[in-house]
Amino acid sequence: MPEPMLALAGVNTHIGQYHILQGVDFEVPRGGLTMLLGRNGAGKTTCLRTIMGLWRASAGSIRYDGAEVTRLATPALARMGIAYVPENMGIFAGLTVRENLLLAAREGELDERRLAWIFQLFPALQKFWNSLAGNLSGGQKQMLAISRAIAEPRQLLLVDEPTKGLAPAIIANIIEAFRELKRTGTTMLVVEQNFHFARSLGDTVAVMDSGRIVHSGAMAEVAEDEALQTRLLGLSLEAHQ
Repeated sequence: MPEPMLALAGVNTHIGQYHILQGVDFEVPRGGLTMLLGRNGAGKTTCLRTIMGLWRASAGSIRYDGAEVTRLATPALARMGIAYVPENMGIFAGLTVRENLLLAAREGELDERRLAWIFQLFPALQKFWNSLAGNLSGGQKQMLAISRAIAEPRQLLLVDEPTKGLAPAIIANIIEAFRELKRTGTTMLVVEQNFHFARSLGDTVAVMDSGRIVHSGAMAEVAEDEALQTRLLGLSLEAHQ
């Protein structure tokens, strides 16, 4: 078996007095999209933030591309090719679309070919190129957040709830963009509640409950087994659409 792009082993995270992650173990295969599923409060966002170095693991190991990265700071992880799209999108509302993307580019200069590719993924960004990011719709802000993360080539993309609160037409656009990212070989770990998104794009899945991984395997297995969905998530994934 090829070495995974990302591997967590026995990862614990404390936030103040709260023990959020309690021995998390799972792998993210190279070149695929792994869904991180679970009930609200299961620890999914904490897991992404711990991987990205925004919160420090109190125990355990995080390996990325074969290297131990558990103690590395967020800027060092970004330089190694990891990007993170948080649930709140993390865009700068007082800056234009262009300025937001320039901030994400190395040395403040966008590659013209890559920018043209981003415009193919999200045509709305070209239309609103000089508009303030704060004036965009929720879906357009999410497009900008994802585009910031891929303004430079990335090996691993961490995305927290990319379709939350978005209209079906916007979700369809984001699904197609993620399909294109998969075609480029980008490895992705995505927290998501929308079943259509998870079923359409997920290759593998890890399910969290109370700070632990309670199931991992092929996404197709979970998508096709309603009883397994109910046991792991408390309800059928169809209810998450």
